[in-house]
Amino acid sequence: MKDLTTNIAYVILFVGIGLLAFTFISAYTFLINDPNITGSSNLVDVFGSALAPLIVASIRIMYLGIMGWIGAGLTARGIQLIIQLKRLAAPQPQPRPSPTINQTEPIQAKKGTKVLAQASQK
Repeated sequence: MKDLTTNIAYVILFVGIGLLAFTFISAYTFLINDPNITGSSNLVDVFGSALAPLIVASIRIMYLGIMGWIGAGLTARGIQLIIQLKRLAAPQPQPRPSPTINQTEPIQAKKGTKVLAQASQK
């Protein structure tokens, strides 16, 4: 059972890391592309030709943001699961037994202490 849980934890971790790597590679290739925005004297043509690439770019940025968010969440959950499994697998330290006082033996009083000497005589 522990092997299956450990394997699942590592799969979650590596899927998250893979998703983050894919996100960064996609973002890098997106930044390398040169968006083609043309200018014109007609204001309607400028906005029409400029808004289409901006809308596409904003959709890609949202896509990359969501992928990065999911990848970071998967990676964090995988790390938490692995740490928790290692803590459960580690041997727990045994508490030391507390010293007990044997109540059947009389209390020995030191010289010069009247209260303890009187208590031991009663």
